Amino acid sequence: MYKNILCAIDGSTTSNAGLQEAIHLAKDLNATLRLIHVVDMYVPMIISSMEFSPDFSDDVARESGKHLLHNAITVAQQEGVTCDSRMIESKGKPVSGYIVDYAAEWPADLIVLGTHGLKGIYRLVMGSDAENVVRYCNTPVLLVKEPNSSQHGQ
Repeated sequence: MYKNILCAIDGSTTSNAGLQEAIHLAKDLNATLRLIHVVDMYVPMIISSMEFSPDFSDDVARESGKHLLHNAITVAQQEGVTCDSRMIESKGKPVSGYIVDYAAEWPADLIVLGTHGLKGIYRLVMGSDAENVVRYCNTPVLLVKEPNSSQHGQ
């Protein structure tokens, strides 16, 4: 069965739904849970003086990612789940590519991801990292919809 469960998180309600499912699975299966967070290092941040500050933006993104992972690990450990994390700095490739690569490298037996479950125009506009992970990964993937996600694109 699954012994190494990988869960990518970003702090969204969708991601949190995936995290909760990954924690429950890891607990039930006595599996190790590894959380990853991909930090986009190319998101510009405008500071109050209206100047672009890439160094400041990168530092804020890293600190936010560390905080997110720390909180998620705390939740998992409170449930009695063995959990650790990795933060990956994006260098221009889609988040899904980093998840697929990391799943093979670790190696994960299962990937758990939150998904919006978007359909129609919503899916075309927003895209889907979860869909790309399913499409390109050799590891089994469990997609978890956030509560009330069926409201979009019916």
